[in-house]
Amino acid sequence: MARVAGTIPPHGGQLVNRVLRGELRQAALERAAFFPQVQLTRMAVSDLELIAVGALSPLTGFMTQADYDSVIDTMHLTSGLAWSLPVTLPVDDETAAGLKEGQEVALMDGDHLMGVMTIAEKFPADKEREAREVYKTTDLAHPGVARLYRQGDWLLGGEVYMLNSPREVEFPELRHEPAQTRRMFAARGWRRIVAFQTRNPIHRAHEYIQKTALEIVDGLFLHPLVGETKPDDIPADVRIESYRAILRDYYPAERVLLGVFPAAMRYAGPREAIFHAIARKNYGCTHFIVGRDHAGVGKYYGTYDAHYIFDEFEPNEIGIIPLFFDYTFYCKKCGAVVSAKTCPHSQEDWVNLSGTQVREMLERGEMLPEEFTRPEVSRVLMEGIQAKKKVQ
Repeated sequence: MARVAGTIPPHGGQLVNRVLRGELRQAALERAAFFPQVQLTRMAVSDLELIAVGALSPLTGFMTQADYDSVIDTMHLTSGLAWSLPVTLPVDDETAAGLKEGQEVALMDGDHLMGVMTIAEKFPADKEREAREVYKTTDLAHPGVARLYRQGDWLLGGEVYMLNSPREVEFPELRHEPAQTRRMFAARGWRRIVAFQTRNPIHRAHEYIQKTALEIVDGLFLHPLVGETKPDDIPADVRIESYRAILRDYYPAERVLLGVFPAAMRYAGPREAIFHAIARKNYGCTHFIVGRDHAGVGKYYGTYDAHYIFDEFEPNEIGIIPLFFDYTFYCKKCGAVVSAKTCPHSQEDWVNLSGTQVREMLERGEMLPEEFTRPEVSRVLMEGIQAKKKVQ
């Protein structure tokens, strides 16, 4: 696919497109009816879509063993290209036993056909090594490690084609593919675009970071992750409504684009920060915000490990400019949202809430402090959480 003039090159130089349409799709659908079926995990459903639309360029399929090993050990593909996380297709022993290399298979989400794959390799997963190197822990309390150990012990590698979108496509009006966002940025005349990754509602600290970044770029791509997350994370539909509320009242509409990132959350901390940055480069962004404990969970990673990991690569290896932000908060004495780099006052003057505190307040039907988040956002979150409690 040709690159839109004036945009940043995709990772590896070519935007991948593995979505079949028209007669090619129809022919593949007819053939796939006779293929052995492979059930996709929730994360593999997300990964297949991201591979197909080019968000994970240069990947054209699930990793074979050489790339799997290379990524785990060196954070590079065998081609030498920087890549920080394995993207694999796990299957159980029974499924693996019935498949052989060179075989074509139908990739299924339940009874829904999503795509086809030619098996280039079938190989055993090295779960302990993957957990230790990628997640920096083998503790099953870590959600990413727990998911890794739950999935099958065999991995299938090979090129894929997507025939149908996922069965449940949330927020279709916000599901912009990389080729689309590149055209949208160009149509707006944006040459410098900063991406913001989040799995949480936007609070005042996020707003401060985003608007600070907007001072040096042409546009903000607000790109919340809406794939699989932990059960106690704020539901995606509630978060999206909160983003719309704050964008409507507090951001210049002509300088912000809201889209959704249909990836599963891996909670891999520093390595996932690199993964998120590369994906946003594929969407056409030139800058990427990396905050405190990016993609972290619990106490598994250091506060700024997601900043430091970028030093392990040459700048041109990643190809997108990271913007590092310190811990930000509202300071009562400053009378503003500030950061640990700019505020001289003690922590007693800082207004800060943990994720647990936020969830507990919302579940009790309490509005969050205005110093922490805008009232419009707080109201959306509280009403959304209360409504879900009633349903449950």
